[in-house]
Amino acid sequence: MPTTTGAEEAAGQDTYDVVVLGAGPTGENVADRAHALGLSAVIVESELVGGECSYWACMPSKALLRPVTARADARRVPGLHQAAAAPLDTKAVLAHRDAFASHWKDDGQVSWLDSAGIDFVRGRARLDGPRRVVVATDGGAERALTARHAVAVCTGSRAVLPDLPGLAAARPWTSREATSAQSVPPRLAVVGGGVVGVEMATAWQALGSRVTLLVRGGGLLPKMEPFAGELVAESLAQAGATVRTGVSVSAVRREMPNGPATVVLDNGEELVADEILFATGRAPRTDDIGLETVGLQPGSWLETDDTCRVKGVADGWLYAVGDVNHRALLTHQGKYQARIVGAAIAAQAQGSGLDTGRWGAHAATADTAAVPQVVFTDPEAASVGLTAAEADRAGHRTRVVDFDLGSVAGAGLYADGYRGRARMIVDLDRETLLGVTFVGPAVGELLHSATVAVAGEVPLDRLWHAVPAYPTISEVWLRLLETYRG
Repeated sequence: MPTTTGAEEAAGQDTYDVVVLGAGPTGENVADRAHALGLSAVIVESELVGGECSYWACMPSKALLRPVTARADARRVPGLHQAAAAPLDTKAVLAHRDAFASHWKDDGQVSWLDSAGIDFVRGRARLDGPRRVVVATDGGAERALTARHAVAVCTGSRAVLPDLPGLAAARPWTSREATSAQSVPPRLAVVGGGVVGVEMATAWQALGSRVTLLVRGGGLLPKMEPFAGELVAESLAQAGATVRTGVSVSAVRREMPNGPATVVLDNGEELVADEILFATGRAPRTDDIGLETVGLQPGSWLETDDTCRVKGVADGWLYAVGDVNHRALLTHQGKYQARIVGAAIAAQAQGSGLDTGRWGAHAATADTAAVPQVVFTDPEAASVGLTAAEADRAGHRTRVVDFDLGSVAGAGLYADGYRGRARMIVDLDRETLLGVTFVGPAVGELLHSATVAVAGEVPLDRLWHAVPAYPTISEVWLRLLETYRG
């Protein structure tokens, strides 16, 4: 509960140590960490408590994808191939997805906030000068919140649609529609070859759509090692999807509200689809939160230091956590930043010094050195740290070590014809790892070992003593080290 003085009560204000804008996983973790360290906290949300991840991103998308990858794995196992040959039960898959999205109701998340001792206000929040937030509540009233120590902006990001002729009238899908659709479109065009594009192409192709993936660049998953996108593209094509690279969309039209849509390509070619998903980027949800009242540009990404404190704001009371700071647009990184921020705010409030050195308790160092990510396609693609190209651009003296993941005994047991690849980037000056990438079925569960090695800057001569169990896919670690040693 807030601690309020008599003067504050007379003014109709609520005062908390920390005011959080946005009740997604990031905002929840800022408030929870601050409260656990003795501070009062309130969180404001205009949509569903739990945020994008719970209802329109991580949870529903992975619920759609899990049956797809499980069936693909079963088809590669002797004795299960014929049993797994049947089409997916679409109704069951969508019901499974709905359950993991809590049927787009946030009662459980609201109850958790209450049990955690965090106050909640449902409404639209705007900054109103230093340490002050005004909320237009759902009931039509206005409520003023004042922060003694910090305001944390955790409002996330939204899908961006390009400015194309006819696009708005064509009612395209964004990631929200792609993860919450209640029926399978017979034909689906997916524009964009990043994570959302390839995951949704994988899911809807398996559920019965004829998918065409349209990619402006030369390949898929451009932020990962090139072989990741190559293997995923090959698998999508084998599943029946059409993957086209080096093409751009110049216009879209849908002549009848319930009729098909036509995608016009830059070469004049036309493609007809029942739905079109644009997965072409994100923008921060900062356009209407009162940034101008504290000297910042509405609609902008919020630049921060490694404590996630917003630069250019006097007295250092404003934090931007999660997608809005553009450091690493991933749910788990937002939650990581939130833990850092909650601890930093508490330390400041209690008069303690901040530990902001590399890997310090109040520095989000992993955002630049050890960001893990899994793409839940078939095959999965998983990476942490730098790619070979990024390491070169950063000026590191490196050696790239590759190994055929399919030749590991555990991979052969996992699935007939297992295809995959592993790569580690060695910093030759320190003999530690700068980055690791795995591509293959089920490699997502390998990733945390790589994350520990990269974030812990574990010397390779010590990794030599980390013995992988036989016969597991993890034995790829031994093969990579053997390849490096020669």
